[in-house]
Amino acid sequence: MSQNDDNPLTEQKKAYMQIPVPKTAKKSVETGIAKARAEKRKNMMLHNLKKIGVCAAAVLVTFGVVVNASPMVANAMVGLPVIGKITKVITFGKYTNEQNHMSADVNIPKVEGNVAANAEIETYAKDLIAKYELELEKTNGASNYDMQSDYEVVADGKNYVSIRINTVITQASGAQFVKIFTIDKATGKVKTLQQYVNDDAKLQAISNNIKQQMETQMEEDKNKSYFIGDDGFSGLTGDESFYLNEVGELVIVFDEYVIAPGSMGMIQFTIADSVWK
Repeated sequence: MSQNDDNPLTEQKKAYMQIPVPKTAKKSVETGIAKARAEKRKNMMLHNLKKIGVCAAAVLVTFGVVVNASPMVANAMVGLPVIGKITKVITFGKYTNEQNHMSADVNIPKVEGNVAANAEIETYAKDLIAKYELELEKTNGASNYDMQSDYEVVADGKNYVSIRINTVITQASGAQFVKIFTIDKATGKVKTLQQYVNDDAKLQAISNNIKQQMETQMEEDKNKSYFIGDDGFSGLTGDESFYLNEVGELVIVFDEYVIAPGSMGMIQFTIADSVWK
């Protein structure tokens, strides 16, 4: 007989194990054990899912970094658009100068990201600055000349965003100029009116409609006057500034003095889709 067999605790354990367990109690115990095992499996599963979630989040963060760091890579991924639904336009640079009787304040916008249109916008701004500096050089600052140029986002739709640059030059009198860059969100490139309409016959139909609007406005309001014909508006060239309004209609904008007296200011015409589509 082993030493354990003489141990009174061993004998008590044997006696305890031989006590018959009622069927109802046994069933309750087995149910409790099964429930505990199920709960354990559930907790393990949740733990694993959390680990997977952390890994997935890490992947998403990494993906975001790659996309933001390299827009060219982003464009190649599943045809992702260059510009998102909401376009972030920021001030890329600012030019200020004040010398004698001359001054300039030019804010230069850009679309956030590696967008092709930014090069065209920057070139336009540099041309404005060059115009001012040429006048400065010619007159050594003695000319009463002021240039103020700023920008605004006039439209940010599903497919296009339009940035309007307003420039006022005050010399003997004031003159306002506008340039609208309408950018295709899918390519990041500026689209001209000719490219957007993409048909000479449609461009002519729009031109005819603008003439009709001019004539109707002059008939209804004697204070309005437009230059129509050889010395004014004879038709669109396809290079005019334009944007799409909140309902997607074409809006064409003209500088002061181009098609009307300066007293009428900036002129714009809204073209219904039925005119040309």
